[in-house]
Amino acid sequence: MPPEDTDAERPVDPGKTDAERPVAPGKTDAERPVDPGEQEDLTVRDPVSAPDAKGRPRRVTRRFPLFTRDTARPEGGGRAAAGDAPAPARQWPVLTVVGLVGVGLLITGLDVFRWGLVIIGAALLIGAALRWFVLDVGMLAVRSRFTDIVTYGVLGTAIVVLALMAQPDSRLQLPFLKDLLHFTVSG
Repeated sequence: MPPEDTDAERPVDPGKTDAERPVAPGKTDAERPVDPGEQEDLTVRDPVSAPDAKGRPRRVTRRFPLFTRDTARPEGGGRAAAGDAPAPARQWPVLTVVGLVGVGLLITGLDVFRWGLVIIGAALLIGAALRWFVLDVGMLAVRSRFTDIVTYGVLGTAIVVLALMAQPDSRLQLPFLKDLLHFTVSG
């Protein structure tokens, strides 16, 4: 049962006034359950939804709360391994991507920049593939599955393409770029 519905099950004492009735922590007086007998003198300050299972109207509001109490975990943000597994085993997808990025940075630091950057871009593409195919990827899940896949894929592809196009001795030649450069410089 959702936390906002837990107070709806409590009986309301008809002998108490509004000030004497208990209000759940974190709720305003307008959100407390309403006794069907007191609906006639009720002043509605916020929208009232359809009745609940017991026939009482539930007060709801479409306003966001002033303070956020919790944040929803992104889909797929659960543990990648069982809860009794050690911490590194539970987060193997993100550790794989971070490890490959570390290897790429090390190779780039050893002055083999092109292949180091290709490894970094490939690590992001592997992260996109893991996000697509593995249901629970742990901390690799940052936002929605679609957003993560697009972000990892676009950044990984851009890094790989730019690394292969880097001078000197570029491994990837795109003829339309030379024409585009000539057009912009001469125009």
